[in-house]
Amino acid sequence: MKEEQMSLLLKISSAYPPPKGVKLSYGTAGFRTDASILESTVYRVGILSALRSLKTQSLIGLMITASHNKVSDNGVKIADPTGGMLTQDWEPFADRIANARDPQHLLELVTEFVEKESIPLDGVGVRSAEILLGRDTRPSGKSLVEAAKQGIKSIVGAVFVDMGIVTTPQLHWMVRARNKGMKATELDYFQQISESFRCLMDLVPSQSNQLSEADDKLIVDGANGVGGEKLNALKKMLSGSVIEVRNSGKEGEGELNDGVGADFVQKEKVVPQGFGDGDVGIRCASLDGDADRLVYFTVPSNNTNKIELVDGDKILSLFAIFIKEQLGILKGDGDKETNNYYEARLGVVQTAYANGASTDYLKQLGLEVVLTPTGVKYLHEKADQYDIGIYFEANGHGTILFSESFLSWLETKNNELLSISKGSEQQKSALRLLATSKLINQAVGDALSGVLLVEAILKHMGWSIHKWSELYQDLPSRMLKVVVKDRTAVVTTNAETEVVKPAGIQDAINTEIGTEDILRVYAEASTQEEADSLANSVAKLVDQFLG
Repeated sequence: MKEEQMSLLLKISSAYPPPKGVKLSYGTAGFRTDASILESTVYRVGILSALRSLKTQSLIGLMITASHNKVSDNGVKIADPTGGMLTQDWEPFADRIANARDPQHLLELVTEFVEKESIPLDGVGVRSAEILLGRDTRPSGKSLVEAAKQGIKSIVGAVFVDMGIVTTPQLHWMVRARNKGMKATELDYFQQISESFRCLMDLVPSQSNQLSEADDKLIVDGANGVGGEKLNALKKMLSGSVIEVRNSGKEGEGELNDGVGADFVQKEKVVPQGFGDGDVGIRCASLDGDADRLVYFTVPSNNTNKIELVDGDKILSLFAIFIKEQLGILKGDGDKETNNYYEARLGVVQTAYANGASTDYLKQLGLEVVLTPTGVKYLHEKADQYDIGIYFEANGHGTILFSESFLSWLETKNNELLSISKGSEQQKSALRLLATSKLINQAVGDALSGVLLVEAILKHMGWSIHKWSELYQDLPSRMLKVVVKDRTAVVTTNAETEVVKPAGIQDAINTEIGTEDILRVYAEASTQEEADSLANSVAKLVDQFLG
């Protein structure tokens, strides 16, 4: 490492001492904690992002957000060149530099890692590091972005572009688009998803346009965060859609994620603030604080604050039904015998926390369903192995991935059909699939693109939210947390559905290994009472063996 680089890093890092007695760990959500102690960590992630850009010779993203956490928290995470999460191989290094005790220790760690990874830090004949920065609406975001900028500036030649306030999925989309050679401003994002949505709406069968006025309206809870603000901007580019945004973050509407948002609605199953008796029977949706989760709900009557939840499992089911239908139409009669047929492999990916009724329903449709360990990184990785991979968690985070080979074939097929049978059902199905691939955010789960795809598919099917909700009946379930001395004493297999160690507590449960010394026990049964009883019985066994 050159002297200029060493002195620059030492000089700037001295202004960002780590908080005393705090040890942070980089996980699926990046680093996340109380915003007041996060400046040093964000500064060091700025350094990491520049090194990652040099290593990959690509644009990298850095997002300041704490998603569905309370407003006093904040966080920071990296978007890799594909728009996905930071590769797991770099997470230990992220931990080490975040917890480095002083500038000299930080320099030693960076020097060692640069040599180990052969990162071209001297800049001879290589592309300079470039980082896209974004933040959500939290008041702490402004100073934390400044810390990230100082981290990037600590690497000689590194530059950044500050995208300002954006949703997390927007930043991931921008990183992916830029690295594919596409334009990637917020306007480009809005134009792509609005045009794709309009294409799908134009292709809605005429017999599906018989919904009532109530079924035409959508009310969205924006969690008093960035998603509500951006949806208000996006809806100006949409025609023929009645979308009302509440909890958009305007002054007087309430606090970020406080009694609002997808996380609150999905867990508590009660109406968010700003909703009430006047919304009975109307289709409603909730975004989370940084707009990467989406759930739907209805208010069943004016005598209760309870809701009828339509969660990520049912969003997945809706998407899977639509994609399967379009593939079936595209296949046509006898087309398989021609030279231009692509046997697309469609896969549905869930975790063990998906309600068993949804998994059974999807399998009954003849779909290939696989389970992965809990965590978006596992779901995304598995979905990427299919020509079309759909994944969702019950919390409303998920997306659809399309392989480049399938999309290339689909473009060719659409052009072929345009020349020989323009306007045929086959050609329309090709167009629908192409539009879906451009509407959905293939980098990460995205509540804005997701809500538009849900709306387009419901219109296409001619379904009310009530018909959608009735696809299957969720099995009663119960989730419990059990505090243990050492969570690593539990070893699971088969996507966390079977306990290998310790012997004696394997039962009809699903157990997740997280980051705290707690175990989550998830049980399903035919009645709520039986689910509660099973969960409590297993929790007692866990306490007996590990407490």
